[in-house]
Amino acid sequence: MSISSLQLALADFARERDWEQFHTPKNLAMALAGEAGELTAEFQWLTPEQSRAVMEDPAKAEAVRQEMADVFSYLLRLADVLEVDLEQALRDKVDLNTTRYPVDRAYGTAAKYTDLDR
Repeated sequence: MSISSLQLALADFARERDWEQFHTPKNLAMALAGEAGELTAEFQWLTPEQSRAVMEDPAKAEAVRQEMADVFSYLLRLADVLEVDLEQALRDKVDLNTTRYPVDRAYGTAAKYTDLDR
């Protein structure tokens, strides 16, 4: 399923319920942040090892999948409402990060691009 077909399905879902009135950029951005927080909560207090193994527990795996789907759906809906081509936006961001994080300076470090030369 393509991004545009997912966006169409979400728009249809909202339209059928007369929810478009609530899907303002502000509300969608806030809902996206809330859902990202719920996803984060699934990992709260886990050790790094436990977080890597979270999908091995069926109940936790399902919770993580559900929260990820919520985050994705609100991001798709926000992009649709704002008429942002997410695929192009991501390609542009990858291109920008390629210049910000050249392999020879960024390899093996988590430093922000502004700190790579330090």
